[in-house]
Formats: sequence, C-alpha cells, structure tokens
Amino acid sequence: MTAPALEGPIVLAHAAYRLGDAYQAKGAPQPFVEVRDLATLEEAVAGAEVLVVSGLWRHSLLERAPRLRFIQSVSAGTDQFPKDLLRERGIRLASAQGGNERAVAEHALALMLGLTRHLPEALRNQAAATWRPMIANPGQREQELGGKTLLVIGLGRIGTRIARLAQAFDMRVIGLRRRPLQAGDPVEAVVSPDRLHEALGQADVVALACPLTPETEGLIDKAALAAMKPDALLINVARGRVVDQDALARALTEGGIAGAGLDCFHDEPLPPEAPFWRMPNVIVTPHSAGETSLYEGRVIDLLIENLGRLRRGEELVNPVV
Repeated sequence: MTAPALEGPIVLAHAAYRLGDAYQAKGAPQPFVEVRDLATLEEAVAGAEVLVVSGLWRHSLLERAPRLRFIQSVSAGTDQFPKDLLRERGIRLASAQGGNERAVAEHALALMLGLTRHLPEALRNQAAATWRPMIANPGQREQELGGKTLLVIGLGRIGTRIARLAQAFDMRVIGLRRRPLQAGDPVEAVVSPDRLHEALGQADVVALACPLTPETEGLIDKAALAAMKPDALLINVARGRVVDQDALARALTEGGIAGAGLDCFHDEPLPPEAPFWRMPNVIVTPHSAGETSLYEGRVIDLLIENLGRLRRGEELVNPVV
C-alpha cells in the first residue's frame, strides 16, 4: 500500500553541515529549505512534512510543526528525540546509523594510537621546539597495540568495525553484548553485560561504542573504573553519559587508569573549566569522530531512500519510530 506523496519543502537543519549542497548534488528531487540556527528552524518548520535534523532539535518544535510526518536524523544516535510523542503523533523517525561507522571506528583507533604512541607529548614538544631524548625506562616508552587486549562495549556496526581494525593491529579483541558469539564476529569472545567488571579486568584498552540507553547511562562508573587495570586506556566514541565523568577524572588523576581518548561528554561544547582539557594523559576531540567530507552525502542518500520507501509503504532504513 502506497502512502500519499510528501510534497512540501524538506527542511534541512544543521549548524554546520552542508546538507543543501549534498541534496542538490543528488538532483534535489523536491524543494528544500536549509537552516543553520534554532530561530530560523522554528519559523521554517511550520509547513514542513519532512525534517532532517539532529543537534538543533528541540521538543518544542513539535508544537510548531502540525504537518510534520517524517524526521531523518542527521546522526546515528536518536536519544535527543521524544519517541513516545512522535508515536502519538504518527511521525516516523529514522537514524543515520551506518553513515559514519567507518569514520568513528577509524577515530577510535586514532585515539588508541595517539595515546600509546605519546602523540600529545610529541605535539607539546614540537610547539616548544624540544627534542625529547631517548627514554631509559622501558615502562615510560611508547607502546604497541599488537598483543594487547581490547574490550569493545557495544558490537553494533561501529563496534564491529573497531574490532576488525583492531585485529589488523594484532590485538586480542573481546566484545560485550547480550547476544552470544556468532560465526563471523570479529572477536575472540563475547561477554554478557552481567560480566562487565570481569571483562574490564582483562582489557588493556576499553572502547565504548554503545548507544545511550537507560541500561548504558553511567555504565562506566566508579566501580567499573576500579575494575580496570591501572595501565589501561578508555576510549569513548559512544555518548558522554555512558561514563561518570567525575569518577573518570578522579581515576585519571589518581592513577586508577593510565589515559583516555574522549570524543563525547555530558555537556557539549566541553566547558573550559572541565579538567580533561588540562590532563596530559587525555586526548579530547570535539564530538568529531563521525565527521568526514563524505558524511552529508551519506545522510542525503538515506533521506532520499527513506522518502521513496515512505511513498511505497515500505519499511524505512534504520527505523526508530
């Protein structure tokens, strides 16, 4: 059964991404409006049936958008959207899951390499024109990923890709998820969530690639950090609220763990007073793991595909609501 065509202008809303250029490059099948701030979005959404948005979303937009029928999230995560309200109003929602899996996985590996190869120190020395002498103490030298154990928490598309890349570096990889090990999984073993602390104790590197859910919020808390090895690294390319940031700051300062590569935080932008900015054993990136020059085109491909599926009465790609 086909659905009525969505004829109204599409609203493309993002503070930075050039979604309009990407949509035009794909032929712009129907009219669109591109906005970059909340005030303009609040005006543009009044007649919209289709909205492409992520960070600019506010729940109050629903009261301004009586014709809204479909939201294509710009991001893989959709925790910002009120799913129950959308269901009540018959508004469909799809994520951009898969659009940045390669980029995020590569970013996770970059954070691992940056920490193990002491790149933050190298950049500080470069800025000071300082040639670091050779290090006599082997324990203070750069490390190798090969032979280390990586625990990937969340074996979805991103986590699975992180695992495959880690295997190419000769790491031993284990995963944490509810579903047991299956043929083709790029991990040596799968551990259930009730064995989290046991798995943390095995890992030299812990990579967070899980969605933010009631079960994962605060997953890496004081007890979880205490279960990690003192020389372990934490990589977060998931969501900031998966980690208890106060507990993490204490663990990093007091030697509970050796370092962290953090791409996401409770509050974004990360406030200037946040301690992570000044920690020599931390790499901070501005929630940029998924950003590449190819991303807009992938989101627009999903949008066009999903609009066609809605018209034909077919299931969406990455359906959420």
